Amino acid sequence: MKKFWIRMINVCVIVAALIGYSKVTLAHEQTDAAAKAEADRKNAEIAAEAGETGGSYTDGTYQGTATGFGGDITVEVTITDGRIAAVDILSAEKEDSAYLTMANDIIPEILDAQSADVDTISGATFSSTGIKNATAQALAKGGAR
Repeated sequence: MKKFWIRMINVCVIVAALIGYSKVTLAHEQTDAAAKAEADRKNAEIAAEAGETGGSYTDGTYQGTATGFGGDITVEVTITDGRIAAVDILSAEKEDSAYLTMANDIIPEILDAQSADVDTISGATFSSTGIKNATAQALAKGGAR
C-alpha cells in the first residue's frame, strides 16, 4: 500500500510539472504573437507613411532608424536611377550578432522587391523587422516620384 501512494504522488508531481510547463509555453507563444502583431502594425504604418508603391524614388542617400531585437538599427539606403541600389547597416550596437547576421538576408529581398514590404527572416524576426522598418523610414525620406 505504501508503494501505491508513492507512485500516486510521483504521478501527481509529473502531471503538475507538465501542466506548469504548458502554461509557460502558452504564455511565451502569446507574448511572441503580440510582439509580431505590434511589429507588423508598425511596419504597416511606416509603409503607409512611405507611400511605397515599388516605384521609383528620388536619387540620393537616405538614413532610417528602427527598433530591432536588442535596440536601434540604423540603415543607409542608396537610390540610383530611381531604384534601390543598396541598403547598408550603419549601426546596430545592442543587436545580438547572431540574429543580425541572419537578418542581413533580408537585404537582397528588399533589393529584389524594390520595397521594404518583404517577409521577415525566420529565426531573426525582430532584427529583420528592424531592418525593414528602418529601410521603410529611409525610403519615406526618399519619397516616391
